[in-house]
Amino acid sequence: MTGFPNLDRRRFLLGAACSVAAHPLMTQASFAAAPGENRLVVILLRGAMDGLDVVRPVGDPAFGLLRPDLGSLAVRNDSLPLTGPFALHPELAELMPLWNSGELGFINATSTPYRGTRSHFDGQDILETGMFAGVDGSGQSGRDGWLNRALGFVQGAEAQTAIAVGREQSLLLEGPNPAQSWAPDEAFSLSPQAENLLRGLYHDDDLFRDASETALFLTDTAQNGGAMASEMNGMAPDMDMSAQKAATAQALASYAATRLTGDARIASFSVSGWDSHVRQDRTLLPALRELKSAILTLKAGLGAAWGSTTIIAMTEFGRTAAQNGGGGTDHGTGGLAVLAGGAVRGGRVYGDWPGLEESALYERRDLTPTSDVRAHTAWLMASLYGLDRAALEGTVFPGLDMGRDANLLL
Repeated sequence: MTGFPNLDRRRFLLGAACSVAAHPLMTQASFAAAPGENRLVVILLRGAMDGLDVVRPVGDPAFGLLRPDLGSLAVRNDSLPLTGPFALHPELAELMPLWNSGELGFINATSTPYRGTRSHFDGQDILETGMFAGVDGSGQSGRDGWLNRALGFVQGAEAQTAIAVGREQSLLLEGPNPAQSWAPDEAFSLSPQAENLLRGLYHDDDLFRDASETALFLTDTAQNGGAMASEMNGMAPDMDMSAQKAATAQALASYAATRLTGDARIASFSVSGWDSHVRQDRTLLPALRELKSAILTLKAGLGAAWGSTTIIAMTEFGRTAAQNGGGGTDHGTGGLAVLAGGAVRGGRVYGDWPGLEESALYERRDLTPTSDVRAHTAWLMASLYGLDRAALEGTVFPGLDMGRDANLLL
């Protein structure tokens, strides 16, 4: 091979072909065929997103009273009208075209059945495992994820049908049914000489060449995207961490889109940073930018496949209806789920709105949940992959009553 006379390329590739993971940048990055065209992306919003600030109930008279700063007249006037009493946080203005085209929607006043001490760990465990032991500790428990259990009922699903993307440990796809994972190693870097060596080795092999180029690009994006985004906005690279977070979200979503336009059909990853106890007007912005970047990157990367894609973003619980003394909000109960994709019936805010009057609040402090987010997710799985109700209520989400279908999909 020209340029590499001392390397026995065939012998090297025969050894590497025993496992695609032999490539230092493409661990678990190959996929097998999956049935059908429907695609699902599950985004976990870690830290308890304040749904009342993302989709603001500006038409509820109690909103401004409970939040003198976060629900002030200026904040309400700056919000983007949706439907009924609701308006969108202005940081998500770039998502409004999706709302207008019916490709973005929201489910308000939803949560898991968790009503305990409002622990992130407990809340996220229930969100990811789909299991609820009850306040007295009775009921089912486990360490496998609901999405992994669901794969057991997807006819024709194979090991690479589903992929978990990112470095944060997640239970969502853990379990006996095989699934793949991929994480960019931001601490890993290659010299230009090493990159050229890898490109030379894999040049004539379609599988290794294409996967190698994708991995090199995504790793470089994760490492350098934040600095580039900051420079594009006229800011010093170390002055805008939110730009770096958005760039990382873009890299993860870009990789997920690449696999979903191939044979994969299910992907999941996390967007963190929603714990906004202090100065929520500032601390919420990086997470909003990250979520926005992820959704828009998925749309751009999926191309025609966007039309058969459903995205659901959900959080472990909501936050208090009233702001606290630090200009933030504390751990609450009722929250918000975000829907996006060409397959969703968007342009709507779903859910029964319970109101913010003190008598309507859960424990006189939180938005009262009027639906179980697991039920909405179960109906999505039924529509997208044909899972029957018995499997969903008995195995995927043990003990769940799915109730009626909210018809979230077209």
